[in-house]
Amino acid sequence: MEEINNLTSQIIRAYYNVYNELGYGFLEKVYENSMVIELRLLGLHGRRQVPIKVYFKESDVGVYYADIIVEDLVIIELKAVEALCEEHELQLLNYLRATDIEYGLLLNFGQKPQIKRKVFHNKYKQSVKIS
Repeated sequence: MEEINNLTSQIIRAYYNVYNELGYGFLEKVYENSMVIELRLLGLHGRRQVPIKVYFKESDVGVYYADIIVEDLVIIELKAVEALCEEHELQLLNYLRATDIEYGLLLNFGQKPQIKRKVFHNKYKQSVKIS
């Protein structure tokens, strides 16, 4: 648990570094690219637009794309909206449900910075695959 807390703290530091330098008003892609650079500068490995296959009764029914997965332990969902809403949180929870990853961060680059942490433990998950 301490490893995850340290990792999420570093990710949040990267988020504030990007937010403080760029501010708000850019498209999500700009923040995504900047976050990956900042994570790398902090010594972390982040993969962008990682496909997540979703299965229903062992049939492939679709693909989500996680904005960033850090160290294969945390999914980051980025937003650049006025304020986060329940749908944004549910989107991140669905990503967690569809992977072996248990921890997620929802980061909003809106006029006011917003962060939400989400956890979905493996014992509730079904068989899934990350490409």
